[in-house]
Amino acid sequence: MKKNLYKCILPALLIMQACSKDDTNPFPVTPAAKGLYVISEGGSTPNSAKLGFYNLGSSSFTGDYFVQQNPTETALGSIANDAIVYGGKLYIIMNVSSEVLVLNPYTGTLIKRISFGTAPNLKSPRYAVGARGKVFVTAYDNTVTSVDTITLTLGSSITVGQDPEGIAVHGNFLYVANSGGLNYPDVDSTVSVIDLNTNTEIKKIKVGYNPNKVEVAANGDIYVSAYGVGFPTPPAPVIPSSVSIINSTTNLLKTTLSTTNYSYSHVRISGNIAYFFNNYGGAGTAKVYNTETNTDIRSEFITDGTTITTPYGISIDEQNGDVYIMDAKDYTSAGSVTCFDKEGKKKFSFSTTPGVNPNKVVFSR
Repeated sequence: MKKNLYKCILPALLIMQACSKDDTNPFPVTPAAKGLYVISEGGSTPNSAKLGFYNLGSSSFTGDYFVQQNPTETALGSIANDAIVYGGKLYIIMNVSSEVLVLNPYTGTLIKRISFGTAPNLKSPRYAVGARGKVFVTAYDNTVTSVDTITLTLGSSITVGQDPEGIAVHGNFLYVANSGGLNYPDVDSTVSVIDLNTNTEIKKIKVGYNPNKVEVAANGDIYVSAYGVGFPTPPAPVIPSSVSIINSTTNLLKTTLSTTNYSYSHVRISGNIAYFFNNYGGAGTAKVYNTETNTDIRSEFITDGTTITTPYGISIDEQNGDVYIMDAKDYTSAGSVTCFDKEGKKKFSFSTTPGVNPNKVVFSR
């Protein structure tokens, strides 16, 4: 009898211990967003980039939130190219200013400006991803450079292809789109694979011409969008924009989607849903694609007739599936951000005044 009782109690005790408050939840829940950081890259005027903030609770927008929260700073800088939240900090990648700004993600206050070189030796950073306690930043000196998230200093640089743009992480590897855009029309057409265990490039994978964005699907496939060659008016032979898919298990090209139906220069992925779009013109706003079944969900994301003039960026809230589309309008006046539910119906919209060319939303939770 006692043996049987012991057999019943022991599993219960083990379960209770496994669920103790000291353990980390193996299935963390993404909290709802409280606000939106809006990155507007700015125009040709120096120091015209803006960091705005939209309060979801009060439905209010502050157009130059960075200066408001940092009164001793006069401007964010020139050409805000990307932003990520990683390790409890907000990182903003400034291309022309050649620096990375580190901010408190809850208050927007500046922690540090990290220089990526001074003229004439500018690295010109482009995009970033966080992995293994570091932020890896692509730069136009043909490198990926790490930022130590504790000391906020630059670490080692890894040589990749020409003019690297988008970067993504999956498993033990970084995937870097080598655009060669500064050598147009003699562009690059490769993705560098970096082994995070050794911080070395182990191979290059051939993809479309002038690749720029890299995204990871839920099944581990790596999607790479490319501008192609011959835009907006060739002298070079016209090569259409394209979307290539890399198998992350073999690190080999899996396929390139038909350019007849998938001539898109940009891709954004949330789970197994991909959004294909063109940020410099093209029919429609975005095509919605299932990366699990390799089939179209619908050719146009927006289903309620809402008009987006110039889709310049798409961000997806992983917590509820809301899709934010940044509209650059005419590239010179203030843009806008429109929030849609995942069925393509508008929820709300706001102007990014004075921000020009909004390109990304980062969620404050």
